[in-house]
Amino acid sequence: MAAVNPLGRRDVLGLKDIVRLVDDDLARVEAVFSEQVRSDVRLVGEIGRYVQEGGGKRVRPALLLLASRLCGYHGERAIVLASTVEFIHTASLLHDDIIDEATTRRGRRSVNSRWGNDITVLLGDFLYTKSMAMALSQDNLRILRLLSDVTLRLIEGEILEIERNGKIGVTEHEHLDIIRRKTADLFAACTQIGAILGGAGEECERALASYGLKLGLCFQMVDDLLDFTAEEKTLGKPVANDLREGKVTLPMIFLMRRGGKAAAAKVKAVLDDRAFSRVTHEELVRMARDCGALDDARQLAERYAEEAQRELLVCAPSEYRDALFALPGFILARDH
Repeated sequence: MAAVNPLGRRDVLGLKDIVRLVDDDLARVEAVFSEQVRSDVRLVGEIGRYVQEGGGKRVRPALLLLASRLCGYHGERAIVLASTVEFIHTASLLHDDIIDEATTRRGRRSVNSRWGNDITVLLGDFLYTKSMAMALSQDNLRILRLLSDVTLRLIEGEILEIERNGKIGVTEHEHLDIIRRKTADLFAACTQIGAILGGAGEECERALASYGLKLGLCFQMVDDLLDFTAEEKTLGKPVANDLREGKVTLPMIFLMRRGGKAAAAKVKAVLDDRAFSRVTHEELVRMARDCGALDDARQLAERYAEEAQRELLVCAPSEYRDALFALPGFILARDH
């Protein structure tokens, strides 16, 4: 189901079509990433190239570039700052994979499984530090403070997730707090930075930050659903990893809310075993689908997608606004 566009369109575009307006800038972002990940330490450069070659959707840099263009900014600072947010995101993925003991990332071996945890955590530290140095080079204290605050909240979100790991009583509010810190706040920073660079004014800046936040929440909710329901060959990593790792996400929260004690007992069995030994993954998916839990999670993601689009109505119509309108539909339609 496509997100309802406030302008009346319901078409769903692929990411390539959405970001074509900033294709040249995204290529320059990749070049800056390659340049900045170089080091006199051979292994740093080697792993940096491995990470970059692993690809990724580059949604965050695209968001920053599109918001900058929407607000009339076309300069070099957007390129450097788009690279900066990708460094922050990449560092967080490296640390996540260590914590989760992940073995695959984007369809190939994760960095920690190939080079070990010690090297991986240090590379994550390298990328975090490099991101702050890149932000500092732009000589904009407000943007530097924004990125610093977002990075701290991201790490706090990781700590909160670890603290709540394996606890069956995680509430919807608690989960939303975690995904806001870990995912949505960086999305919001991307769109807010675009407004700051373009001198868009308080109303537009606030609307774009809210757009990014709601888009980020929608993005992570879809991730939660895909982790639970997707095919492994499509997802590029093992399915149902969240629950095996002790994470109670929205599909499980809604399943226990609708399914009561019987559903909670099955979820707890997986959390306790850290495996689908007493309860199968297929059984939980069937229960969640039959009782409406998957629909609940999907509808909440759709609500945030529509609210994100409505935030854009304060901005002047343009092809860049149209591209940002299309992003929620792409996020809702993605399968990996």
